[in-house]
Amino acid sequence: MKIHLVAICGTGMGSLAGLLKEAGHEVRGSDRAFYPPMSERLEAWGIETMRGFDPGHLDPDTDLVVVGNACRKDNPEARAAEEKGMRVMSFPQTLSELFIRNRRSIVIAGTHGKTTTSSLLAYLLDAAGMEPSFLVGGILQNFNKSFQFGGGEYFVVEGDEYDSAFFDKRPKFLHYRPEVAVLTSVEFDHADIYADMDQYRAAFSAFLSLIPENGLLMACDDDPEVRGLSSKAACNVVGYGLGAGDGWRAVDIVEGEGGASFLLSVHEERRQRIEVPLSGRHNVLNTLAALAAAEHAGLPVGEAAGLLSGFTGVARRMQVRGVEAGITVIDDFAHHPTEVRETVHAARRRFPRSNLVAVFEPRTNTSRRNLFQRRYAESFGGADRVVVVPPFDPEKIPEGERFDSNRLVAALKDRGQDAVLCENADEVVDLLAGRLQDGDVVLVMSNGAFDDIHQKLLKAFRGQQGS
Repeated sequence: MKIHLVAICGTGMGSLAGLLKEAGHEVRGSDRAFYPPMSERLEAWGIETMRGFDPGHLDPDTDLVVVGNACRKDNPEARAAEEKGMRVMSFPQTLSELFIRNRRSIVIAGTHGKTTTSSLLAYLLDAAGMEPSFLVGGILQNFNKSFQFGGGEYFVVEGDEYDSAFFDKRPKFLHYRPEVAVLTSVEFDHADIYADMDQYRAAFSAFLSLIPENGLLMACDDDPEVRGLSSKAACNVVGYGLGAGDGWRAVDIVEGEGGASFLLSVHEERRQRIEVPLSGRHNVLNTLAALAAAEHAGLPVGEAAGLLSGFTGVARRMQVRGVEAGITVIDDFAHHPTEVRETVHAARRRFPRSNLVAVFEPRTNTSRRNLFQRRYAESFGGADRVVVVPPFDPEKIPEGERFDSNRLVAALKDRGQDAVLCENADEVVDLLAGRLQDGDVVLVMSNGAFDDIHQKLLKAFRGQQGS
């Protein structure tokens, strides 16, 4: 088919474009702005792109127009496609109709951990020769991409609860036809979409209702919200977690500089010790879920465990961006207070003897609001120093609802932590350059580009080494 994507440069839309191209479709698209890394990837994949939104970009013989959820209803291309009677679909609807419909769908959903869990599962099935298709919300470093059109029967997909398009306000994961699902956690997020916890919870309840009676739900029953939701599921439910209980459990966890290990217990039967090349107890949970889903798909846990050492991680999830003058710069996507807490904890365990500087940019629609103002102060306990910048594009959030970075710094100081406010990325670089030394670690947490702070820091530390 000839397919045009409106707002192609977004993370999800760009990945879908690559998947469509890999499946043999003729793909092109448009966007208001093109920026790395997606702009470079689209070019490398040979996908034609056009700048701006213009009805003239739509060829008359286009078979399908895919509209990203970044588009508003007045988008000129989306409006022209509808007026011309072209077939128009959202990103998740396209993924469902063209890829998932004829495969066995494994959907990884939850507030936290879904990118790493889906990436681990996709990697394990592929490494075992099962040729899965997949689409996840991060770049798998084993594949250097976030998608694959495989020849096997399974499709692994990250189940996002964000809305689908301006013409379809349903959560994306309601399109994904789950035969098997993993529910990692449920904690209020996406305050721009959901009015309150009741609405947010209802979205996950609707998702679980889609799993057929002969399907399977892997549920992290350490989470009380997950327990409540999974108790109403019509399918078979298997729990997993770190606490006591039936199902899949990780016990005797040992964390170190190279990752973590744990003793796997399945239905109270001790299996074997699992070595995980990832840091943090949250990644032990992610690994548990991936192993359980993989075994259900036909990959024995003993074989899967042997493959784990080859997993090289996901971009922007505790990703080491470089080391200069002995100073390590880490990039992480953490933005919710729970994610920040677990990421700082993981960095502390991975670098137990290092001076750890945590840099935080509130950038998501939720983190830029004051919903979790107090909780963030409890999330940086493992850091030796905390550097905070103001929320990204604060004027887009009503002043009375806006997160206060000054207040966070004051709260951290009240807790006895070394904390400082900088106005932007350049100020952070100026603050840290020349003041850090060999062995120190900078953990940058933001879900956006943060003005290329990682490379700026590495450049400054490189200059420091030569001075």
